[in-house]
Amino acid sequence: MAVQAPVRLTVEEYLAWEETNFEKHEYIDGEVRCMAGATGRHNRIMMNLAVAIGRELDDSDCFLLSSEMRVKAGESRYVYPDLSAVCGEELFERDNEMELLNPTLVIEVTSPSTIDTDRDEKKNFYFDVPSIQSYLIIDQHRVCAELSTRSEAGWQTATYTDLNDVLSLDTLNCELPLAQVYRGITFETQPD
Repeated sequence: MAVQAPVRLTVEEYLAWEETNFEKHEYIDGEVRCMAGATGRHNRIMMNLAVAIGRELDDSDCFLLSSEMRVKAGESRYVYPDLSAVCGEELFERDNEMELLNPTLVIEVTSPSTIDTDRDEKKNFYFDVPSIQSYLIIDQHRVCAELSTRSEAGWQTATYTDLNDVLSLDTLNCELPLAQVYRGITFETQPD
């Protein structure tokens, strides 16, 4: 039986409480949010991303972490990106290595219940984390990738909607073909 999340907790209460649960919960400024389960399509896209990017990182000091890795995205914000990448040594908030402090790239695969949060709230959180150099949002219902990259001029966002597009993940020194991201995924219709 699932444990009901308390309505409001302090950071310390959340971190202790989260360690006792089988389900994952994000923590945003005192509010505990239960993570929704992922569809087969969502999982397949995540695995396609992990394989495609992972191959590119073989001879690199960068590596991927799964959606089980909690990222500290502010003093009172803890989230679980679908994938995150670190270049160099990973840094954690505590000795238990549960709260990553220095992701270089974070990736979210959208769900109907999270698409607005991924594009607005989480985007703002991630933009405030100094180590994050890129934020990638992948739509699971249509071919669409939004890549935001930090530059001296601020954050630059590009949208890719063609399976022939290749994203340049400069922060990881690799490329990501959308055809590999959506390998094995079919769409009934591609909206305009």
